[in-house]
Amino acid sequence: MEKKNLRIEEQLNKRALLGNKRSLLLVNEKLIDFSSNDYLGFARSEDLKNRILNSYESLADKNGSTGSRLLTGNSALATEVESELAKLFGYDASLVFNSGYTANLGFFSCLPQRGDTILYDELSHACIKDGSRLSLAKSMPFKHNDLADLERKLKLSEGEVYIACEAVYSMDGDFAPLKALCELSEKYNAKLIVDEAHSTGVFGKNGAGLVAELDLTQQVYAVVYTFGKAMGIHGACIASNQTVIDYMINYSRPFIYTTAPSPFEFLSIQQAFQFLTNHPDLAIRLKENISTFNQAIKTQRPPRYLSTSAIQVVITEGNLKAKSTSKQLQEMGFDVRAILSPTVKEGEERLRICLHSFNSKNEVLGLAHALNSLLC
Repeated sequence: MEKKNLRIEEQLNKRALLGNKRSLLLVNEKLIDFSSNDYLGFARSEDLKNRILNSYESLADKNGSTGSRLLTGNSALATEVESELAKLFGYDASLVFNSGYTANLGFFSCLPQRGDTILYDELSHACIKDGSRLSLAKSMPFKHNDLADLERKLKLSEGEVYIACEAVYSMDGDFAPLKALCELSEKYNAKLIVDEAHSTGVFGKNGAGLVAELDLTQQVYAVVYTFGKAMGIHGACIASNQTVIDYMINYSRPFIYTTAPSPFEFLSIQQAFQFLTNHPDLAIRLKENISTFNQAIKTQRPPRYLSTSAIQVVITEGNLKAKSTSKQLQEMGFDVRAILSPTVKEGEERLRICLHSFNSKNEVLGLAHALNSLLC
């Protein structure tokens, strides 16, 4: 057995020497949360939890889904929730997946065909890249938010062309130039797909996202919305026209060959969006905390990292520096995590700071002052 493990042990040892070997750690609940994606505090909301549980009491359904959606896993509740989501996001139809990862995997491995081209922003999430690799289409990245580079590659693309981006980038906190991307998509007859993982619930009316907020729904071919971040629960959906949804039901392997989400998960999605509709003040409070942080921090940051999203970035350069600064902040009571290479490029290691509606003004100011004392 030892010989069989030799290669993978060597790879793990190499990571340990480089200072980027990962391990699973429990969250220290005593620290002030500046690392989770729980932007609106839904994951910790007793009100939302009670609302979900009370609704579940009256749900005359199974505990589990019992199978895939194409066998025994479909339900009236599932189709009801998907219809509500499509209406909220402004599309003809939607399809719920177990996670944002499987939603992107399911789309990009399925829709683009042999002879087509997928162009994705180089900083797109791993699931977009993995889905593209599984596709029979040719795929290539374009430089981050670089419209000129994208246009050069559009001119060379073959077949039907798919452009993939994130509305808010998970490791950088900056925004995709969605209006300009829509214009390029129309100019070259390409299909734009936007991942709203970090903007669902935070932007747009009733949390419908940036595509809806910018009134671009008619120009964006498909959107991936996820529910495990600002919505505080789990799962994701793809919203598009009915033909795209029907095609994925028939051909998307990550959708077909997996057990469907449980009735409890569908109910949680439904209740979370109803809860958000009744609490528009949470997104307002989050935006106030973002403004407070940006005004208080004195650490030099490149313009691209001066974000109005909940994700704030401080570049530290080097895994050891990122980890040591993160440890110092945690000793001061702030849960801030280091993002190491190879998750980000070498030399762009960073502190990834997530702001929330539940962080008090004093907590936000305290973190900014701590960063100023450590890094200025």
